[in-house]
Amino acid sequence: MIRSNRVRALFALAVIAVSVYIAVTVPVRLGLDLRGGTQIVLETRSTPTTKADRAATDRTLEVLRGRVDALGVAEPTLVRSGAHRIIVELPGVQDPKQAADVLGRTAQLSFHPVLGAAGAGTPEPAESGERVLPDESGQRLRLGASAMTGKDVKGADARFDQETGAGWHVTVDFDRTGRDRWAELTADAACRPVGDPTRRVAIVLDDRIISAPQVDPSVACGTGIAGGSTQITGSFSDAEARELALLINGGALPVPVETIEQHTVGPTLGARAITASAWAAVVGTALTALFIIVVYRLMGALAVVALLAYGLISYAALAALGATLTLPGLAGFVLAIGMAVDANVLVFERAREEHASRRRPSARSALTAGFRNAFSAIADSNITTLIAAGLLFLLASGPVRGFGVTLGIGVIASMISALVVTRVLADFAASRPWVRRRPRVTGLATAGRVREALVRRDPRLMHRPRRWLAASGVVLVLATSGIAVRGLEFGIEFTGGRLIAYETPHAVDPERARGALADAGLPHTVVQSAGDTGLTVRAGKLTDAQVDTVTRTIGTLGGDGANGAKNGDGAKTAKVRDELIGPSLGEELRRNALIALVVALGAQLLYLAARFRWLFGTAAVAALAHDVLILVGVFAWLGKPLDEVFLAALLTVIGYSVNDSVVVFDRIRELLRRDRKAPLSQITDRAIVQTLPRTVNTGMGAVLILASLAVLGGESLTDFALALLIGLAVGTYSSVFTAAPVAVALHGHRHGRRRTPRPPTRRAAPPRVAQRRG
Repeated sequence: MIRSNRVRALFALAVIAVSVYIAVTVPVRLGLDLRGGTQIVLETRSTPTTKADRAATDRTLEVLRGRVDALGVAEPTLVRSGAHRIIVELPGVQDPKQAADVLGRTAQLSFHPVLGAAGAGTPEPAESGERVLPDESGQRLRLGASAMTGKDVKGADARFDQETGAGWHVTVDFDRTGRDRWAELTADAACRPVGDPTRRVAIVLDDRIISAPQVDPSVACGTGIAGGSTQITGSFSDAEARELALLINGGALPVPVETIEQHTVGPTLGARAITASAWAAVVGTALTALFIIVVYRLMGALAVVALLAYGLISYAALAALGATLTLPGLAGFVLAIGMAVDANVLVFERAREEHASRRRPSARSALTAGFRNAFSAIADSNITTLIAAGLLFLLASGPVRGFGVTLGIGVIASMISALVVTRVLADFAASRPWVRRRPRVTGLATAGRVREALVRRDPRLMHRPRRWLAASGVVLVLATSGIAVRGLEFGIEFTGGRLIAYETPHAVDPERARGALADAGLPHTVVQSAGDTGLTVRAGKLTDAQVDTVTRTIGTLGGDGANGAKNGDGAKTAKVRDELIGPSLGEELRRNALIALVVALGAQLLYLAARFRWLFGTAAVAALAHDVLILVGVFAWLGKPLDEVFLAALLTVIGYSVNDSVVVFDRIRELLRRDRKAPLSQITDRAIVQTLPRTVNTGMGAVLILASLAVLGGESLTDFALALLIGLAVGTYSSVFTAAPVAVALHGHRHGRRRTPRPPTRRAAPPRVAQRRG
């Protein structure tokens, strides 16, 4: 016993020491929704000559890396996702149009002989490789097949001609092969009359003539331009010349790319989200700690210390694994502080039972028995959650996959803090002489008000289980009817489209903004208010030019004045968020999330069936489906969007619902081993009475955290907190009045619908726990 305690203490110290070292030396990686910047997801496309396979995507990634490095962005991130996608994160970049233009252009540079001018009605050439394109002035030129490509270019540089004052130009240097081809191309053009279009050489970038210079009259026919370099002119600005040189130096992309997802978040929005979440964490943790200390006294105070260790271990794990902490993950991390108390409450409630049932109780022996008896419930509930987290990581994508990582880390850290840190601290405190002399200070010598009230009333809840099932059915129908009546409003993560969020100096009426956008040629936009001075504009498809129109319109309505000029008080409309999701990606995210949820539920059913019975596994999954449908239905009635934040809340509700049901069924299994002849309904009643104090105390800890998130977490976390508050209430209800009645009803149907005996009129004397409450 002493040796095992020492091993646990050394393990706890080692874990905390390593966590402190990692937390101090390795910063956690923040998502762009917290630090501000632009994230672009590109998808490679096959061409008739090149297949967009994994190797082509890797080559494309290296070309893009060179372009991003030339942009001068601090700490950019480029990674391949799957065989066809590249995720680019550009911290601090607030102009997604510029970034997308530089990244997405294929930079297919080619050099063509000019065959002559083309009239307005000239059809496209039938010859292979010939084309008609307008030059810089708009004159249409008929071009021959490509004589050179960007592969023949050795380098390019943007320069300003200070001697002649001609402005910016790009000097292009050719390699050995390109030098000969350039001389041959200009030698043929030099044989044409001066001033004739055929004396020109067209330089084409991505099917656009960027320059079509005349060959200088000093070049003799058949000799060509030697030296291996040329100048591209075209009235470039500084930025245009540098961008062209960047594209030429970066090389052509092996395959074209398409932007399928784009997120831009202003730095102020991310900073406010971090500040709001930090305040919510501090206040919520303080309230939860105060509640736990009031209920469990000394043991509660030690559990609070273990919770702080949980937060440290979770943070260090996120940093060590290089996981990205996003806004949903941050909210889930804050909520997990309240949920992590669950294992401690399970142990303390079992210890209270042991203390009340022993003839000569002691805090240390009660704690030892409490940890031993609560272990199976803690293990089963956390393993089911780990199964869900693992499957979400393997099957889902995007924010759902990231949530799976955060969820798994939280579960493991919670078990370490409760089963190791709390136990070490509790064993040490319980062995102190002053604690042994004052057993009530531990918080384990009293049964607790909830348990005492339940024992006095001795409720027979499962005498008629079908009544509870009928009540659950009515609530389910009322909630899910919102899906049929009002429909589901999916976020752009699952539908595709573009969403822009603004903050205006003065409040803007959404109806007025909708009308102004319709007058500006955008009649199909959805405008919603977001707080006092916030506004979101959403549409199925918006080009960058249309986004500029939206920004000018909202700015005028919000008090910027004409053309976005600042108003008298200096405030100006700010675009704080810009998201673009391609329709194919939205459909994929929706499909993957659904598959991950279904497979996770199936895996949890198999595990519960193996650990308990098919009867209990089916009842737990039925209660879980009941909770999910009610939550979705309530959000449908409220008109709230089902986005990635809602999905994170839904996954949390699933974990909470399964945990609640597992705790009840674990106690039923334990009681059945002691009394195999008693009817399942009576066993279930006893299990509910014994586990309900844990459910109430755990729920109170989570409610305090959620209330802090709802009040202090800011607008971005309000819907998250609302969804979890609904799910918490429904999950607490369903574990007692849905999962348990389903199990009793299925058991009765399986055993020939045997009627449960009517309870005796005069109840037996209350259990010993009520007599020893002092």
